[in-house]
Amino acid sequence: MVIQKIEILLREHPFFQDMRPEYIDSLAGCASNVRFKARETVFQQDEKANHFYILESGKIAIDLSTPGRGVLTIETLGKGQVLGWSWLFPPYEWQYGARAVEDTKAIAMDARCLRGKCETDPALGYDLMKRFSAIMARRMQRARLQMLDIYHS
Repeated sequence: MVIQKIEILLREHPFFQDMRPEYIDSLAGCASNVRFKARETVFQQDEKANHFYILESGKIAIDLSTPGRGVLTIETLGKGQVLGWSWLFPPYEWQYGARAVEDTKAIAMDARCLRGKCETDPALGYDLMKRFSAIMARRMQRARLQMLDIYHS
């Protein structure tokens, strides 16, 4: 088994493509390796959002509880994708739930650590905000389309 430093894993991840090397080195101090077993809850809607996750392998489903329809899977994420943006916005609570669909390896990025680094270095914060804004726009569009499909039927 090959063990790589977190800095290398972050540099190679698509989310961090073209990010300044010193930013990646700084962010690595907020990172830790995590694993989720199939069917394990990663987080639940309305819980405190203390991390975001860089997916290395496996699959995670993003779920939303809907009145009268139960839990709706909005999107399933896999290798190369990022899970979570609620850590960015007060009150720092998850807007959705997430569960592992299969065994998953990820890098957990500590939200308090990241917010501190963004406060200290606004250019880093702006870089991260641009990256997360693109993810948020795509996910919100998918959720909107899915809701239209459900309530149109």
